[in-house]
Amino acid sequence: MLDHRFIKNFTKYKFLLVELVKRDITVKYRGSVLGILWSFLNPLLHMMVLTIVFGTFFGKSIPNFAVYALTGFLIFSFFSSATTLSMNSIKKGAPILKKMYVPKYIYALAGILSETINLLISMIVLILVMLFTGCPFSIFNLTAIIPIFFLFIFTIGCGLILATINVFFKDVKYLYGVFTRLLLYGCAIFYPITIIPEQFIIVFYANPVYCAISGLRDSILYGTLPGTGLLLYLSLISVITLIIGIIVFYKSQDKFILHL
Repeated sequence: MLDHRFIKNFTKYKFLLVELVKRDITVKYRGSVLGILWSFLNPLLHMMVLTIVFGTFFGKSIPNFAVYALTGFLIFSFFSSATTLSMNSIKKGAPILKKMYVPKYIYALAGILSETINLLISMIVLILVMLFTGCPFSIFNLTAIIPIFFLFIFTIGCGLILATINVFFKDVKYLYGVFTRLLLYGCAIFYPITIIPEQFIIVFYANPVYCAISGLRDSILYGTLPGTGLLLYLSLISVITLIIGIIVFYKSQDKFILHL
């Protein structure tokens, strides 16, 4: 049950959350000529590169390789960017947090919400690529919201944990950069999971980001419901991670000011 004080506090500071989300979206492409248009061009260009480079090797075994690669890239890019923004958010907000009281989770949440908006914008690119490549549309495409929702929950949990750790251990941001690079290759973004030896398949199934990618591909590319097993696992690990993230952040936030 949500605490009444939490709701009252959130309502009081939601204007700040909105401003921080606007700032993150604006800052991301500040100084570029095309601005917000990069939210369309960035996934499109990455998809083209992946299709040209890896479509040669895996195009015959993967139907509609362009949509396959784009769905994987969109999910991975959202998780990587959102968690990185959330991880750095408390340090970035230090000048204000040192001077006045502001709910600290607002900063951690803002980066994730701004990347969620970028993901939704990028979905327009996915629809255009589906039209261009002749990928059939289906009523099951609407179920894509399910894996995206649970990935959003998982990302908030991870973001709160990373934001807390980064306050006390500055090196974590460098280690996390290495981790996301490994994650990129461990999500089957540009290759079929069928090439993975059977004994290592469990590693992919244990990866919540891959589970979200698989669910999105089921909905968008194959026109079916997301696989029940991976979806149940994703939903369970997402709720557990969110609860852990809230507990870790809540118990540590009063010590943040001593390390900023």
